[in-house]
Amino acid sequence: MAASAKMASILKLCALFIAIFLGSVSADPDLLQDVCVADLASGVKVNGFACKATFSPTDFFSDALAKPGLTNNSMGSLVTTANVEKIPGLNTLGVSLARIDYAPGGLNPPHTHPRATEVVFVLEGELDVGFITTANVLVSKSIKKGQIFVFPRGLVHFQKNNGKVPAAVISAFNSQLPGTQSIAATLFAATPPVPDNVLTKAFQVGTKEVEKIKSRLAPKK
Repeated sequence: MAASAKMASILKLCALFIAIFLGSVSADPDLLQDVCVADLASGVKVNGFACKATFSPTDFFSDALAKPGLTNNSMGSLVTTANVEKIPGLNTLGVSLARIDYAPGGLNPPHTHPRATEVVFVLEGELDVGFITTANVLVSKSIKKGQIFVFPRGLVHFQKNNGKVPAAVISAFNSQLPGTQSIAATLFAATPPVPDNVLTKAFQVGTKEVEKIKSRLAPKK
């Protein structure tokens, strides 16, 4: 075999080894125990929650999503979560749910989930939904009862009820605690606040407009 052919074979074997190695180390590790029910009171800080020494069936149960949430707020929507903070038995399992209820015209405003992809299943009503790619392309669709839509991890997305009746979805996440960053609240209601000169330049508006938005998004006291 010529030297060049031998070198090509060696490079192929190296590439195969690297692919196998990277695949093994980048995947989530297998669970080393049946359950790890979250000890929410523990002061131990890990990537997740410490495990309780004992647990009961209630650690794996919740009826939080059984009833519609109240949507009498400025956005006309309410997100009810069923994550590890509500169901300790979800700790280390990498899944969670939420229910989102919308009044007629209600909006779940643009936001991101930094740790999870989201899948919504429409329970009732019709919604206009969409996400924006990093190339600023809007991917949107109208969905109705029984239909599903996917929002890729980390991308800005929204849902709006454009119907005349209430709507509701069940959201599934591939994280026990997906996290949520509302774009408007993150920028205009942060503590300490984002400097006005940053926001005025970013949005190409005046200080009065920035202060007006901040006052409307300020937490209620």
